[in-house]
Amino acid sequence: MKGLPRSTFDKVVKKHNADKYCKRFGHWDHLIAMSYAQLSGTTGLRPLQTAFNSHEAHLYHLGTTPIKRSTLADANENRADTVFGEVATWLMGQVSGQLRQDARELMFLLDSTSVTLKGREFDRWTSSNQTRNTQGIKLHVLLESASETPSWTRFSAANVNDVELAAEVPLQEGALYVFDKGYCDYNWWYSIGLAGARFVTRFKYNAGLRVVEDRDIPVEDQDVVLQDQVVKFKRKYPGGGRVNKHFDKPLRRVTIVRPDKPTPLVLATNDFKASAKEIAQRYKERWAIELFFKWIKQHLKIKKFLGRTENAVRIQILTALISYLLVALHKQRHNLKQSLWDCLCLIRVAMFQHFEAEESPFRRRRRDAQFAAQMQGGLF
Repeated sequence: MKGLPRSTFDKVVKKHNADKYCKRFGHWDHLIAMSYAQLSGTTGLRPLQTAFNSHEAHLYHLGTTPIKRSTLADANENRADTVFGEVATWLMGQVSGQLRQDARELMFLLDSTSVTLKGREFDRWTSSNQTRNTQGIKLHVLLESASETPSWTRFSAANVNDVELAAEVPLQEGALYVFDKGYCDYNWWYSIGLAGARFVTRFKYNAGLRVVEDRDIPVEDQDVVLQDQVVKFKRKYPGGGRVNKHFDKPLRRVTIVRPDKPTPLVLATNDFKASAKEIAQRYKERWAIELFFKWIKQHLKIKKFLGRTENAVRIQILTALISYLLVALHKQRHNLKQSLWDCLCLIRVAMFQHFEAEESPFRRRRRDAQFAAQMQGGLF
């Protein structure tokens, strides 16, 4: 928890006057309890209360007190998720800040994942927004490739198209954004270029294009790259009163072999400097965001929820992201070589242990004697 200073958290709470009507169980107590649930793997309110309160002697050091199941349930149901969202955003900046300075290329991966919510109480607020395949809530994430941590998140209903939230994505000059064809909006692509950024995505099969130039393909890449072309759109007005702002702007169409499928992969990009093979590699790296979604769903608790209201679900997903970021920050600051999963396993089994304090007296005496011998040296 040292990755999140209490003073920073209190500033966020004071900014929103969030603890105005709280008597004892404030936002800090709420965050500690929910983070413990995530890091320990606790799946219910009753076992959470029992396990958390069993460490009562250690809670003082965290600035909190034992919890009551009903109080935590009420907080999840009624308390706004504003503080948790802002804390998650602050941690995103802390985790990736140094890596942004060190990385030669700033690359972001954009995608969304749905969290299925069906059954008692969930149907009251998810059934009206369900799709043919999904009922629940959707989490949109912009993942920084270098640090493998999110830098922007949003919630939406399950039936909201991914591209509708694309306009809210923060764009940085010189950055590269990689996303799938679910974000096919030519005017948004134009906005990315206008911001001085680049993108790599896929063309839809029915995109109306005309070839302006065929680029040469290096001999060593011809087994991977089928075509490398400069293209433009055929129509400025695609229909429905819409205007394609990218009509006069050239794009690059790169066709890549897919050994496991009969049809090739057709990529779209506004990057004319990188080689076609590099463009293909960047799109391949988009798989990292799928692994991120798989990681948090497998190792953190966003399948079984401690509350069934929309507010409770949002708070639990945000605390899962906060826990992920705290583990990533711990790994980064201590320069640990273990994987993120190994770090989480170690934290999970040694939640309230202090290794130096629990070191055996014999080992401490032997270590102190060796240190004294090294410092004293020989007399002759």
